[in-house]
Amino acid sequence: MSAWDKWRGRLGTVLGTVGLSVFMPVAAWASSGSGEIVVRAGQNARPAKPGFGGFDCCLMVVFGIGLLVVLLIKLARNRPPD
Repeated sequence: MSAWDKWRGRLGTVLGTVGLSVFMPVAAWASSGSGEIVVRAGQNARPAKPGFGGFDCCLMVVFGIGLLVVLLIKLARNRPPD
């Protein structure tokens, strides 16, 4: 398989994914009436409370795991060979 065919396949995959991720929600929104769901969600929304929320916690966990991996890789590279 030539390099062009590989890149054409990759480009097709990316464009297909972007197309589906854009057009599928748009089609679902268009079929749900005149935006009633969006209006109801806006009316029932609670004001955002400041502080350490659930999403912030997830970001901190991911950041901590990433930092741990980077430190372990750095320590493994500095070890003398056996």
